[in-house]
Amino acid sequence: MAEQREEEGSEFAARVGRKEERMLRARRERRSGAWFGLGMMGMVGWSVAIPTLIGVGIGIWLDLSYPGKISWTLTFLSIGLAAGCANAWYWVKKEQGKIRGTDDE
Repeated sequence: MAEQREEEGSEFAARVGRKEERMLRARRERRSGAWFGLGMMGMVGWSVAIPTLIGVGIGIWLDLSYPGKISWTLTFLSIGLAAGCANAWYWVKKEQGKIRGTDDE
């Protein structure tokens, strides 16, 4: 029973230590301000919007050049949107890894 309490205490101390380390790193880097958050939201938005617009442009060009039964615009809109979301997910995970102190790639 005493060993179990000791394990729980050391586990708790390790968790507190990791949180303290993150907090000190955040204070040193000063990246977590309001401007950083707004910039991150803008980057995520553009990383979704640009591939989507490129997909729409390619789709419109294909619809005009090669008309058919399927809508190339909707097809490439979906492909661009999926690529943009994957791109945004990558950047968010990368920034999250920097915040936590690991380089998840």
